[in-house]
Amino acid sequence: MASVAEKVYNLIKDTVEAKNVSLWDVKFLKEGASYYLRVFIDKPDGVGIDDCTNVSHAIDPIIDEADPIEESYYLEVCSAGLERELTKDEHFLYAVGKNVKLKLFKGFNGSKTLEGKLVSFNNGIEIETDDGNILLERSQIAKASLNEI
Repeated sequence: MASVAEKVYNLIKDTVEAKNVSLWDVKFLKEGASYYLRVFIDKPDGVGIDDCTNVSHAIDPIIDEADPIEESYYLEVCSAGLERELTKDEHFLYAVGKNVKLKLFKGFNGSKTLEGKLVSFNNGIEIETDDGNILLERSQIAKASLNEI
């Protein structure tokens, strides 16, 4: 399903950005019996309902015409949110200097969750925690998100 999300991301990126918002991510998920195409957008002063509506109206015909999804689905356009997931390199670069929450595949010092400030993202992911700085490989991280609340 990741390839569907990637195809849609590439199809709509320019159109979304023409609406003065950035395209944060696209996810294609099955929840229960239904499929959802979720488009996450962002802008510096926050995303409002009008932004979501404008983007939805702009991308719907593009997706319909290209027809990259075999299943019937619900299209949802929403804000990336305060606890947005970090999945791409540019997401981690955006988050440098911000508080993050990392869920690990294997425990580190007895915990599978680390919270702290993202110090750097280059040869790994370095976060500053209450116990000091920790350097991790991206492959150690199951899920990363902003933790700004």
